[in-house]
Amino acid sequence: MSYSSSTSIVINAPKTAVWDALINPVAVKAYFFGTDLVTDWEVGSPIFFRGEWQGKTYEDKGTVLEYTPEDTLSYTYWSSMGGKEDLSENYQTLRYTVVEEGDDTKVTIDQSNVATQESADHSSENWKGVLEGLKKYVEGSAS
Repeated sequence: MSYSSSTSIVINAPKTAVWDALINPVAVKAYFFGTDLVTDWEVGSPIFFRGEWQGKTYEDKGTVLEYTPEDTLSYTYWSSMGGKEDLSENYQTLRYTVVEEGDDTKVTIDQSNVATQESADHSSENWKGVLEGLKKYVEGSAS
């Protein structure tokens, strides 16, 4: 059995600004725990998240599954810090959906194939922090 989580935030900025912050490595580094994002966003291409967390170097990775500009992006995801072997069954799927709501933009991150409900809840809390950082970054950049 696998679990999933979903986390959303509304950002007071145009959809184009929010989308750019999701895919631009400079922006991602600013709000996503200093992570270096490496990918070309082509479906089937690798995606890497590299950095250092609490003194430990990490390289998380996956494969781009979907990329629809200013709408949806999705990729598989395996964390080197997750304690599981680098096997296909241990990869989760992350899906970002970006929706315009008047002058605001809603971003939702859905994570699936999570091993336990506890892990899903923990992931949801982490994504809330990432989305709050995204909101702060974009709203600060937009003003």
